[in-house]
Amino acid sequence: MKKVLLLLANGFEAVEASVFTDVIGWNKSDGDGTTELITAGIRENLKCTFNFTVIPEMKISEINIHEFDALAIPGGFEEAGFYEDAYSEDFLNIIREFDRAGKIIASICVGALPIGKSGVLVGRNATTYNFGIRQKQLSEFGVNVLGTEPIVIDNNIITSYNPSTAFDVAFKLLEMLTSKVNCQNVKRLMGFYQDISL
Repeated sequence: MKKVLLLLANGFEAVEASVFTDVIGWNKSDGDGTTELITAGIRENLKCTFNFTVIPEMKISEINIHEFDALAIPGGFEEAGFYEDAYSEDFLNIIREFDRAGKIIASICVGALPIGKSGVLVGRNATTYNFGIRQKQLSEFGVNVLGTEPIVIDNNIITSYNPSTAFDVAFKLLEMLTSKVNCQNVKRLMGFYQDISL
């Protein structure tokens, strides 16, 4: 079983988290059955950007990265407190450990910023939210920002430039964990292809 750790910061954007839970969940139930997702956070209760509460399955202190194959990080809003958790040393250390082990790290939108702050993207290619100051902030962490690319993959790290890329990032993660054929089948089952006979 391939296990994905969905690392949630307070103030995360719900839609960006839900694509990971749904794509990995659809694969578990209707795809090749080889994936599972576990949620974790610093707090016992996390409030998402637009005000509903989530109870993560694990506290960040309980994470053993050797039990996981990939890390997924949704973005969030500064006004909702996202960076308080996402820039904490406990959060950044999980990112560093996954990268040191060569495991996949997939992020959406400003989920790339804690990856940049952790130091693992120095001299590497990435992107983040493509409006306002966020790409400049990512470059200040020593990252080569490819600002016009919707999704950037540099070895084991996937970054993207806004919420519109969310499903594409989740499907790329599934493809990297399983196979292209399996990923296409899950996309078909979820209705992403018009021709359902594919």
